[in-house]
Amino acid sequence: MYAIVEILGQQFKVEKDKKVYVHRLKNEEGSNVDFENVLLVDNDGDVKIGTPKVEGAKVSAKVLKHLKDDKVIVFHKKRRKGYAVKRGHRQYLTQILIEGINF
Repeated sequence: MYAIVEILGQQFKVEKDKKVYVHRLKNEEGSNVDFENVLLVDNDGDVKIGTPKVEGAKVSAKVLKHLKDDKVIVFHKKRRKGYAVKRGHRQYLTQILIEGINF
């Protein structure tokens, strides 16, 4: 059983007891959070597709920890011009544990 859920503008395929990294949530570590915007639910071949979301379906999760992703290096260069810029960026993430899919 899995579901496609939209979390902060991004779509994730989630299953029970699966850990997922999403953009930083405002919830504290250890708190529970419910996601109501479920786009698709598959229960062993019984697929329910929402228009745009499945009515009455929700995904419950627990916030495990807040962290930062690996550094992404952004390097710009123009050849023969002496121009080179190197920048880095680390995205703020939240690790959540999917506790259940209800529909």
